[in-house]
Amino acid sequence: MASTSTPLTLPVLPLDDEVVLPGMVVPLDLNDADVRAAVEAAQAAAPDGGDSKPQVLLVPRVDGKYAGTGVLGTVEQVGRLSDGDPGALIRGRGRVKIGAGTTGPGAALWVEGTRIDEVVPDPLPGQVAELITEYKALATDWLKKRGAWQVVDRVQQIEGVSQLADNSGYSPFLTTAQKIELLETADPVTRLKLATEQLREHLAEQDVAESIAKDVQEGVDKQQREFLLRRQLDAVRKELRELNGESDGDESDDYRARVEAADLPENVREAALKEVEKLERSSDQSPEGSWIRTWLDTVLELPWSERTEDSYDIQGAKSVLDAEHAGLQDVKERITEYLAVRKRRADRGLGVVGGRRGGAVLALVGPPGVGKTSLGESVAHAMGRKFVRVALGGVRDEAEIRGHRRTYVGALPGRIVRAIKEAGSMNPVVLLDEIDKVGSDFRGDPAAALLEVLDPAQNHTFRDHYLEVELDLSDVVFLATANVLEAIPEALLDRMELVRLDGYTEDEKVVIARDHLLPRQLERAGLADGEVVLADSALRKLAGEYTREAGVRNLERSIARLLRKVAAEHELGDRELPFAIGAEELRALIGRPHHVPESAQDPAERRTAVPGVATGLAVTGAGGDVLFVEASLADPETGASGLTLTGQLGDVMKESAQIALSFLRSHGAETELPVADLKDRGVHIHFPAGAVPKDGPSAGITMTTALASLLSGRLVRTDVAMTGEVSLTGRVLPIGGLKQKLLAAHRAGITTVVIPKRNEADLDDVPAEILDKLEVHPVTDVRQVLEIALAPAGVAVAVAA
Repeated sequence: MASTSTPLTLPVLPLDDEVVLPGMVVPLDLNDADVRAAVEAAQAAAPDGGDSKPQVLLVPRVDGKYAGTGVLGTVEQVGRLSDGDPGALIRGRGRVKIGAGTTGPGAALWVEGTRIDEVVPDPLPGQVAELITEYKALATDWLKKRGAWQVVDRVQQIEGVSQLADNSGYSPFLTTAQKIELLETADPVTRLKLATEQLREHLAEQDVAESIAKDVQEGVDKQQREFLLRRQLDAVRKELRELNGESDGDESDDYRARVEAADLPENVREAALKEVEKLERSSDQSPEGSWIRTWLDTVLELPWSERTEDSYDIQGAKSVLDAEHAGLQDVKERITEYLAVRKRRADRGLGVVGGRRGGAVLALVGPPGVGKTSLGESVAHAMGRKFVRVALGGVRDEAEIRGHRRTYVGALPGRIVRAIKEAGSMNPVVLLDEIDKVGSDFRGDPAAALLEVLDPAQNHTFRDHYLEVELDLSDVVFLATANVLEAIPEALLDRMELVRLDGYTEDEKVVIARDHLLPRQLERAGLADGEVVLADSALRKLAGEYTREAGVRNLERSIARLLRKVAAEHELGDRELPFAIGAEELRALIGRPHHVPESAQDPAERRTAVPGVATGLAVTGAGGDVLFVEASLADPETGASGLTLTGQLGDVMKESAQIALSFLRSHGAETELPVADLKDRGVHIHFPAGAVPKDGPSAGITMTTALASLLSGRLVRTDVAMTGEVSLTGRVLPIGGLKQKLLAAHRAGITTVVIPKRNEADLDDVPAEILDKLEVHPVTDVRQVLEIALAPAGVAVAVAA
């Protein structure tokens, strides 16, 4: 493209933040002093007569600065604008490169300029023709979207490259800077490319804006439609309420009426009414509304004023406990005492003292299968209360106890509140099952959250994180069950009254099996009462030789296995009913016994048939059990020395072995034992069942007796078992778990038991029928133990190497 230059001298008409391109016709207000001065100067300089019109130089002025290129404009007409103000109609003719200032008539600023005359070759190159077509298409698309159909034809009729590019000056979406850039671009093709790019970008932005506006409009339409439907639904509900004679009111009014009608404590009522006010202020679309409604439903469903009347028939409650559970005298006495005290408090008007009611917190600790869990339901039955079981085994989240904050999605109250809600009363019996299995991790310690729940001095003002109102738990009877006492945190154990369940005697197991287990398993096996009869001798053999446990779970499984066997044989035609099962039929039905007492074995096959083996007593997680200790001396020729311990022993038990060995070495003369062998030969003490961890000091006298038997060559009596800690001076110190150990000794067929003298008072806890069958020797010194446990010296027996 070629261009030529023509010199000019023209008055300047400044345009503030506006740009006029060649070919544009614009009206200007003559009230503006600069505009009026430029027009008057142009009129004064125009020659009189002829067709020449006054000329001005239209120059953009941004922030007081003039652009370097202006537009030659001719004053087409001077008159009145549409609003009545004086104005001038000016047409842009061509670009002018502004030069130096000069003088001229009038008050206007005069400058010298150079007219830039553009020359466009004919015909146009192919690329330029395509550019023209593209621009016209884009301009037409934009004009059609605005509905400017009359302008479309005008744009289509423009053929010149320069005129088409300058036509963009009419585009309202172009900024002043963009228009100045078009003005200062001298080459027509470059200018048309720039105009096309600007128009293309605007159309793209417009498409995005239209898409957003469409999405917004669709959302608004959906909200309006939902709003309309909800209003229609409210209207339908209103008509239905009127038809049914119900009072009219919206949801928040319904909640307000429910809160005011409910029998709530004063502080709970105030909190509920505040939430109702929040619900009235919130919109239907607000998520807070659903949270408030769920909270109000939970509060209104809780039995704030519901309480069951306790059964004060003390004798009747005791009869219920005796009928449903054999043994467990400690727990039965504690519940009977509780009911008696409650009755006396109620008679004297002392039901509430200091804001607290007379609840109870008991911890039932004992081996599996002794009836801890089923005891809770029996207690509720005896007291006439509702019963709820809360399983705590494996719970690791503190929120499971105290609840979640309401800000969380899906928040719920804790298990304690849910238990009260499920019970439907404020004074149920709540069984916290397996409290020793509660864990802790990064989510908190649930056992710590239970401290307030199980503290009688605090639980009348218990606060759940979800409810955030005080809940009175002081009238609840909490029964916590556990297998291992050591697994319960000390602070939590301090808040509970401990009741130990140490297991059943063989007589109690027979009663439980006959009165409870057998009827239940007959029903489960599809057998009528009387079709299969188990003699007491069979039940006793099942309890003593087929199962060796503190509880009765395996005993029940054995009974179920017997009944299944009989039922299957009857269906196959091999057995006639009714059928009586005695002790002699057990082996044919369910095989040989698994636990034969040592006393029932052949003397040559007993463990204590050789010197160096003694029988001890221990407490495990499954109750009491017998524990054998074996000792041997190494051959002098091997050169072995020192003490070797095996059987997966803990540190305390290893120390007890060292003490036993030291005592024998230092008191050889008193005990008349050849302790010289202990100095030159290695000593090995082994506890069988090596896969089971063992620890504790109570095997001290058992290890001492085993070593004394080994050195003296005297056998340990088969019918003797012992328990007690030994000191370096030979004193026998007290131990724990005596009741469980004596029960285990009885189950194992032991008849003589050696215990520490200081544990003699614990014999009061042992059932009388067990003490009648055991010969108990309280001792204070190891020498007494050796006199009782070692068999008299008879035929010489070689010391085991």
